[in-house]
Amino acid sequence: MECVIGVVGRDFAVVAADTSAVQSILVHKTDEDKIMVLDSHKLMGASGEPGDRVQFTEFIQKNLHLHQFRNNVSLSTAATANFTRGELATALRKNPYSVNIILAGFDEDVGASMYYIDYIATLHKIDKGAFGYGSYFCLSLMDKFYRPDMTVEEAVDLVDKCIKEIRLRLVVAPQNFAIKIVDRNGARDYARREIVGDIPPAEAPAAAVNA
Repeated sequence: MECVIGVVGRDFAVVAADTSAVQSILVHKTDEDKIMVLDSHKLMGASGEPGDRVQFTEFIQKNLHLHQFRNNVSLSTAATANFTRGELATALRKNPYSVNIILAGFDEDVGASMYYIDYIATLHKIDKGAFGYGSYFCLSLMDKFYRPDMTVEEAVDLVDKCIKEIRLRLVVAPQNFAIKIVDRNGARDYARREIVGDIPPAEAPAAAVNA
């Protein structure tokens, strides 16, 4: 029941993902970080088979670092998206990765941008998007509430609406979500949305106790 959400605002991009590590009917952990910081100004939110997701995102991250060390220049967000798409397409004909990606970044000459890359190497530039079962609810909410000139607070509020709907509508909904942002100041953690523990029962009314 994984879910990755992405929104591009005025001069930033927000990526959110659940933090559940699930196998069959078991939840192994609820603090798995599925949004990788590729470099100082890029985020990669990924969903899919846990092994493929971890291996592929780390592979992309290390190759970006290698390119920077060799050439003393970082790839743009668009170049990173095309490189990622090319690696998925190559693997598709050999040993495919079961991984879906939302890639977000910020470039000085372009601003914030976001790309949708699925497991069969489909690449699209998007302003908003989602993967997983939660996308059935998120995409309609985004169609209704999204605006290209959203502020950070408005974009996070839209993400919160998506998280609330996922928790309400999915039979087996993820409990916790991580939210990260990338803008001119870099890629970083923004917030976490967690379901608190059990709430103790309210104290019985005095009248009922005295009865």
